[in-house]
Amino acid sequence: MKQFDIALIPGDGIGAEVVPAGRRILDTVAEAHGGFRFKYRSFPWSCQYYLKHGKMMPDDGLKRLADFDALFLGAVGFPGVPDHISLWGLLIPIRRGFQQYACVRPVRLLPGVKSPLAGRGPRDIDFVVVRENNEGEYSSMGGRIYSGTPHEVVTQLNLFTRRGTERIIRYAFELARRKRKKKVTSATKSNGIIFSMPFWDEVFWQVAKQYPGIAAEQMHIDALSARFVTHPQNFGVVVGSNLFGDILTDLGAAIAGSIGIGASAIGRLPEGYVQNAVAVADYERRIRDYGLATARGHAFTDADASAFRALDIPAARRGQVVTCDGKDLMWYGARGVEGIERLRALIDAARAE
Repeated sequence: MKQFDIALIPGDGIGAEVVPAGRRILDTVAEAHGGFRFKYRSFPWSCQYYLKHGKMMPDDGLKRLADFDALFLGAVGFPGVPDHISLWGLLIPIRRGFQQYACVRPVRLLPGVKSPLAGRGPRDIDFVVVRENNEGEYSSMGGRIYSGTPHEVVTQLNLFTRRGTERIIRYAFELARRKRKKKVTSATKSNGIIFSMPFWDEVFWQVAKQYPGIAAEQMHIDALSARFVTHPQNFGVVVGSNLFGDILTDLGAAIAGSIGIGASAIGRLPEGYVQNAVAVADYERRIRDYGLATARGHAFTDADASAFRALDIPAARRGQVVTCDGKDLMWYGARGVEGIERLRALIDAARAE
């Protein structure tokens, strides 16, 4: 039986609640499938760890994580520790150390969940935001001089590479090939940001020309944010830089019912993965519809999927939420305790037959 080694990092706050729930979900899925299993090791790295040790994780933290098939991280950040310390001390080093460049967040109104937007149903809110996750506005390049004086100067350098920009935009177009609405919208602000955003726009349209069957448009981030609220049905795939994607994904989760049920998968895809439209569509489908682990070298069958779909509505109404940052194994789980028990009932019924 194939075994996947998972590093658990519950982290702070709600993370300590959702990671154990997510572990139960994963074990239930493994039991239902019967062809693989998970082995876990937990790490106490968090803001509490920082208060005791003066760092968010040990100096060799990434080395300790490198041999795991996936990293399951709950939440990072807690009052008493500045956000820039908790994020740059744990989450961002993991993302960049393992080149987790693609943040894929479906924005989907589930049946049984009420959107804060009046008159909107599941067919109106069903798109995906693709966020670049390794560079852009969230760089560590810059500095401060003359601190605390009237002459204080602060600089922050944005970092956009052609490789990083092109691969995330290309991923968005590959994803759109298998979407119901074959359309990619680029988040930009090239009317105000004079160098990085015109460059982003140029790369976007260069890639768009290679996908004649996919509609393409660019929209300034302020107008785009408004359109999320007024015309969510117009979107298929939205692609943005690190900062713009960060903002849009939270807004997307809010219009889909609550920021607390927003799906998230953050991963380092294998080289050449974005060139394979079938693989990309399959990856997105599992994240959005099944909420299950997609393991390296493993494919779920249609029979598996029919059981997994049964979890959807009950968990959407009452379940807890799990988010996972993956390395080679990427998943999103938004299936709560009721969903787990429902799946166990399906397993028991199948065995009884």
